[in-house]
Order: sequence, then C-alpha cells, then structure tokens
Amino acid sequence: MIKSKKLSKFREINHAFFNKQGGKSKGIYKSLNCGIGSSDTKKNVKNNLKIVCKKIDCFSNKLILLNQVHSNKFHFINKNFKFNKKRLKGDALITNVKKIAISILTADCVPILIYDKKLKIISAIHAGWKSAYKGIIKKVIKFLINNGSSTKNLIAVIGPGISQKNYEIQKNFKDKFLKKDKKNKIFFKSIKNKTYFSLNKYIYSQLKKLGVNNLEIINKDTFDPNNNFFSARRSIHDKENDYGRNISIIMIK
Repeated sequence: MIKSKKLSKFREINHAFFNKQGGKSKGIYKSLNCGIGSSDTKKNVKNNLKIVCKKIDCFSNKLILLNQVHSNKFHFINKNFKFNKKRLKGDALITNVKKIAISILTADCVPILIYDKKLKIISAIHAGWKSAYKGIIKKVIKFLINNGSSTKNLIAVIGPGISQKNYEIQKNFKDKFLKKDKKNKIFFKSIKNKTYFSLNKYIYSQLKKLGVNNLEIINKDTFDPNNNFFSARRSIHDKENDYGRNISIIMIK
C-alpha cells in the first residue's frame, strides 16, 4: 500500500494505491487481486476487496468499481446514487459525498487520484493510453471547473504504472500520437530500433496544460516484479493466461 505525500496532508480524506500484497488469492493472482473481471474466484476477489475497504475504513457496500472500457466517459456520484450489482461503464469517477469510496483498477495503466481541497471533491481516473488519448483527464478537470473548482485548489497524484523503459510500442502507435500533435514526440524514445512511450509523462503534461500545477508522480514501475504490482505486460511476457488487478482508492471521510 502506497500513500501520496501530498494527499496524506489532508485528514478529511483516505486514499491508497495498493499493490499485489496482503490478499487471499493464489497462483498467478497472488495475492491482493481486486479484479472482478479476472478469472480468479469471485470469493477471493470479494475477500480482497473487503481487505482494502478495511484499510481505507469504508464499508464494502460503499465501494464503487467501474466497468472500465478505455473511454473518456466519467460518472459524477451524488448523494442519491443507488448502489446495485450492475457496474457503471466508464473510466473515471467524481464525488463530493462522504463515506463513498471511488476506485480504479489497473495492471500497467495509470491511476490518477484528484482532490479539490477547497470544495472537498474527489476523483479517480483510469488513464491507460487510450483513455488519456481520448481526453478523459480533460473531461474530468473541465467538469470540476464547471462545478466551481479552481485549478489552484486541485491536487493530482499520478499513481504507479508501467515505466517508459518497459513500454515498447509499434510505429502506428507513435504515428497516431504525432498526427494528433507533433509535440507528442517528446514522450517517445528510440533505442536499438525499438520505440518506447512514457505514459506518466504524457499524463503529467496533460494535467499541466489544464492548469493543474500541484502534482505528484509516484514512480513505481508496475512491470518490475520487485515492486510487487500486477502487470498485464509482464503476464504476457511470462506466458501467463491472465493477470490480477491493482486497486487505487480515494474517499472523503
């Protein structure tokens, strides 16, 4: 479990970026697999979610998990939100309601946690390259601003994700980004005829452009096994047929 130095200053919220340690799952899912979309047993995942809820001090029936689809769609959770078994489809959550924990699942993609220290609003964003490219971050920040937030009051934490040195991409991937904006070339590096992409720097740049300057990057590479995170790319590299998911959570107490 990793805490943000910036978010830890605020006693009115709880948050954490969890790795794969401290759960009930076995085998390739060992041990804190929170991926309900994985092929792990539902019982193990449910028990793992109870463990993280206890750490965050929230009721397990007040934890919101998305059906993440690599989109730019987000949901605002108000006090009238009805909890049921059907998961919302999208890649970001925003709320100003106390005791509701909003979460993101990742396995190399980047989780972003945001807090408006004045208005007491929180957001959790699933920023894989697709959702980041499609503008999920911009949509969330614009929603916050349209609802009274000032960027000077926003704290954004870019959580653990795959590092550039382990994120090899194909030429058409780079071409797509350059077609959108030639300045995107700064996020790519070529080494021995291979090209690598920095997802967290791309996300950092987007937040900066939107006027969010109070930023923190947690530099933990999910691909590196020494960091004890689940990694989709590493599971493919190791010829495993599935992988667990890391969870990142934020809640207003």
